[in-house]
Amino acid sequence: MPHDHLKEMVNDQTGKAGSQIIATLIGGILVLNSFVAQWFFPGQPFYADALAFVGALVLGVPLLKHAAQGLWEGHAHMDELVGLAFLAAFAQGAYARSDGQAEGGYQAAGAIAFFMIISTLIENRTALGARASIESLIRITPTRAHKIDGAHEAEIEAKDLKPGDRVRVRPGDNIPGDGRVVSGASTVNQANITGESLPVDKAAGDEVFGGTINLTGVMEVEITKAGADTTLGKVQELILQAERSRAPIMRVIDRYAMWYTPTVLMLAGIVLFFTKNMNSVVSLLVISCPCAIVLATPTAMVAALSAAARLGILVKNVTDLETARNLTAIVFDKTGTLTTGALTVTRLSPAPGVDGADLLAAAVAVEQHSKHPVAKAVVEIARKARVEPGEAEGFEEVSGRGVRGKVGGQDVLVGRANWLMEQGIDVAELDTAGADGMSLLFVTRGGKPLGWIGLEDRTRPEAARAIDDLRGQGLRQLVMVTGDRWSVARRVSAEMHCTDVKAEVLPGQKLEIVEDLKSRGHTVCVIGDGVNDAPALAAGHVGIAMGAAGSDVAIHSATIALMNSNLNRVPFLIQLSRDLNGVVKQNLLLGAGFIVVFGTLGAVKPDLVTPVIAAILHVFSSVFVIFNSARLVRAGEHLDQAPAAARPAALPAKEALA
Repeated sequence: MPHDHLKEMVNDQTGKAGSQIIATLIGGILVLNSFVAQWFFPGQPFYADALAFVGALVLGVPLLKHAAQGLWEGHAHMDELVGLAFLAAFAQGAYARSDGQAEGGYQAAGAIAFFMIISTLIENRTALGARASIESLIRITPTRAHKIDGAHEAEIEAKDLKPGDRVRVRPGDNIPGDGRVVSGASTVNQANITGESLPVDKAAGDEVFGGTINLTGVMEVEITKAGADTTLGKVQELILQAERSRAPIMRVIDRYAMWYTPTVLMLAGIVLFFTKNMNSVVSLLVISCPCAIVLATPTAMVAALSAAARLGILVKNVTDLETARNLTAIVFDKTGTLTTGALTVTRLSPAPGVDGADLLAAAVAVEQHSKHPVAKAVVEIARKARVEPGEAEGFEEVSGRGVRGKVGGQDVLVGRANWLMEQGIDVAELDTAGADGMSLLFVTRGGKPLGWIGLEDRTRPEAARAIDDLRGQGLRQLVMVTGDRWSVARRVSAEMHCTDVKAEVLPGQKLEIVEDLKSRGHTVCVIGDGVNDAPALAAGHVGIAMGAAGSDVAIHSATIALMNSNLNRVPFLIQLSRDLNGVVKQNLLLGAGFIVVFGTLGAVKPDLVTPVIAAILHVFSSVFVIFNSARLVRAGEHLDQAPAAARPAALPAKEALA
């Protein structure tokens, strides 16, 4: 949905609510003044009746109009019951008013309408509150950008940016679109996208998201996505999509709503037949308006969605949030989910008589010219160890095998053992004890082995704790699947405390694993990075894409998107689903109990539960439900305050060179 249309819709709803509040205050003041006039002019009911009559009309006409509109469109709503209660009380004011009594007259009709409108305004305000996250996203949506054109800089509308444009972002500015840092460095607060509380350092080559806040330095950013195509635009649409969806329990309530109003009217007729007391009927009609039941589920859902979005968890459909509490099995993809997905050097093993710094210098001299992830890991560890690389001549990269070049007049080869053996260099004499589960990179110079470098895809520091938390929540099937070798899979699985592991599997086989768990009666959640896991993510009852910020594939392939890569969000999501279910049940129990208890009292004890008292109690029940649901908004505050999990660092230089 375009940002301008979304903003216009929210402002329109807010404006209507404001006008209704003003009209309600005017009508309420008139009704209140009728009580004052009754006190000032005892025995002269005209003044009190006149004020109450006008106030009741101001308050009651909108209710009657809405009720009539609902009947005309062919669907029943609680306003029909409110309208009948108002008309009954108003009729008593016209034909059967007892001197000096407010009950059953225009004053009662006005008071009933006033409190029922207050209840409706509370409900509508809750609906507007459902869009609080949307409104906050609108506020952070950049409106201006400083576009760079050669040596010139011009301020333009952010919506006019196109991919390929360059912009300058100064401290305090919102980044106007998704892009890549071309020059400069800064610290960026991207909590509104990823849900992580700590700012992130950005330098040339790093990705940035539109709507995030530049805190310290000046950067030049090349725009890759603008407007609704940005990650922020997709987040806005996902939140709207979730709010438009309906939970199964809400659909059940809708199914039986058409029978509710006729049943209440039948009961009201029975009460009138036996009691001959119109006040009893009015009280019953007011009490029976199911505001609390109507609010029970949506207010809780909104609060839960708000808590999830604050932590960077985007739920596309509330049905998935409700399903999460019933999960019995979780399938984790290894790379990018349980691990960082980025290789890091974890061990240097020089040959006897070779210095570790010499081994690393020879390797980085040729690897610095490669763009392979292995080469980047070697260059990074050399930078941390402050090892200056030499210059390599005649660089050559053999795809999937290794790299070679001349350094100081000698041939340096870096790559797999079998490739080096094909080149006539024997590396079998090197001691590789303790290298199980690592990817080994052998280094030779002048035909002689210098040693090997061990690389690993490091596990996420919070992943093992998150899996332990999931086990504590009662999930017994925690399966890790990977296309990697069994040696690597066993190491990672042991660190993660998984109950089962499947290695050397293809994407299609991942789908078979999910289907097998489902055939055994499990409710299955699949967690992956969304790149090559789309079939498995779609097959699970719930699919969660990790690290979805900036990834169209991840956002669209799963039912739930985690904008950051913190696995601790998964046990939180399951607990939130369970808490949501508990709150909804509490709300429904209170709403139904309120109608049964006070509806009965209003019918048999009209002097105890008068129409005005019934209206006040009705407001109280709605307020109670809303505040009970609002408790969910604060869910996950312990995660919100905790520092965001730092990316696993490469092996410290001293340890690497030991």
